Amino acid sequence: MAKEIGKDRLGDFYIDGGKVRKRREWRGISDTLYDYSRWLVIMATLGKFVMKPRNVKAMFRYRWMANYLAVPMMVDRHTQGLRGEYLRICHTEQDLVIDDVAKLLDSLFRGDRRIGNDTEFSKKVVLVDENEMTAVMMGFPTLKVLSRETPSTYVSVLLNQHAAEHYIDVAQEHGLAGDVCPMPEAEAGVSIDDDAPVLGACAIQCNTTCDGSLLGNGVISRRLELEDGIPVFQLAAPLRHREDDVQEYAAQEIRNAIAFVEKHTGVKWDWGAYFECAKRVNYATRCRQEWLEMNRTPYPQVFGSNLALYTETNYMAICGRVAAFEKADRKISKLAQQAYAKKKRAAKEYRHRAIVWGVQSHYYMDFLVWLLNCWGIVPLTDMLSMVSTRELVEEDTPENRETAIYDMAWLTENMIMRNRTHGGYRVLLDELWEFTQQFKADMVILWEHMSCKALTGMHGMFEDRARELGINLVWVGHDLFDPRIISRQGVRDQINNYMRTVMREEPIDPSLEVLHDEESW
Repeated sequence: MAKEIGKDRLGDFYIDGGKVRKRREWRGISDTLYDYSRWLVIMATLGKFVMKPRNVKAMFRYRWMANYLAVPMMVDRHTQGLRGEYLRICHTEQDLVIDDVAKLLDSLFRGDRRIGNDTEFSKKVVLVDENEMTAVMMGFPTLKVLSRETPSTYVSVLLNQHAAEHYIDVAQEHGLAGDVCPMPEAEAGVSIDDDAPVLGACAIQCNTTCDGSLLGNGVISRRLELEDGIPVFQLAAPLRHREDDVQEYAAQEIRNAIAFVEKHTGVKWDWGAYFECAKRVNYATRCRQEWLEMNRTPYPQVFGSNLALYTETNYMAICGRVAAFEKADRKISKLAQQAYAKKKRAAKEYRHRAIVWGVQSHYYMDFLVWLLNCWGIVPLTDMLSMVSTRELVEEDTPENRETAIYDMAWLTENMIMRNRTHGGYRVLLDELWEFTQQFKADMVILWEHMSCKALTGMHGMFEDRARELGINLVWVGHDLFDPRIISRQGVRDQINNYMRTVMREEPIDPSLEVLHDEESW
């Protein structure tokens, strides 16, 4: 048992083929007590959630709810090997995300016609799909903005790698193609399987990232409108989002969406509330820029899972609407500054500085902390964290109200994944190599999601450019939500083979090279 970073063989904690580890990690008295106290906070959050009878009822009604038993284990996976400020940054982010998802679930079941059936509450609910930027709801403080897909598919796969398999199979049995991205396919499968809460005054869907998303949204909206009687607005953001000539159209889509919500909820847009949210969005943007600036130095502080998961939640799903995230941003920045001043590192050895690009595997999101602990590869930033850096207007004036419409359009166009998979090869290909230079990276870990046609179609172009620049390019194949195609160990083996055969290196922690965790959460 070790207090110092890198002294433990972290792979020895796992039970072969089991669902749990042999013991918790010893991190010294201070860090162990802190980690255990946060574990108790997580258990308190879960306990508070299950104290409500309607939430217990939902545990038995919805198949995907069983995955939430694995919440503490997920946090343990993301905190492996962390000490000091890094441990506290991770818990600050993860614990807040867990609390936010618990509130989302509680609200879904409160309005659900099958569970809580609170009809008055349901009239104040606007459903949004998982991949949608929630900027269009920043001026509706009295409405509840809820996503059914986030807890049923996205979060459940982070908790349990096998969570989406049933719904993928349901969708394919229904007739959807097998080569469609498993994420929208699983979301459609939940709807087909009648396993989604039914509530809301209306819903907004967005033409998010790909044809697969449009297909899934079509299945879901058909059920919402024709069976559940919930009207759906299709927010069609332009694909060429870097071009000036599409911005008026994009702004008009925002105006139409706001009018749609006002019509079906009877609630008017509140500009005061919008500009308060805009200030929080700007603060989050400045914090993210500060973290990325640190990551350009030899002493990066907020990176890997700490950056990726939190950015996805704070930037897109929250979008300034929850004040607690501003407080968390401030705390994370303070911890990062403390560690940076002391020139601290999150692992005993940093061998390579990497940019992680492409659509990351959601059934193996602790891959980033594994890279660090096993091979000393520092994942400085990832594609989904390199989102809009443009600040919004904050002052409520007639001119700024008009500008704000364009700001919301810009945010919607530049939502996570969309801002890189659309807009031409420059945003996906050229800017990657600009980032490698800015961050002084010597390696690119390129997720190759086999069902993502946008990225795999440019395979050769990535290879050619990496060769020209002398960048080590590591392809990691996966199928996003479906570990039956490429398992967790299959993902790790692609890195292991590259590091041993191409880089001629040995792992920092050999116990992590092969883990028999196919059946684990």
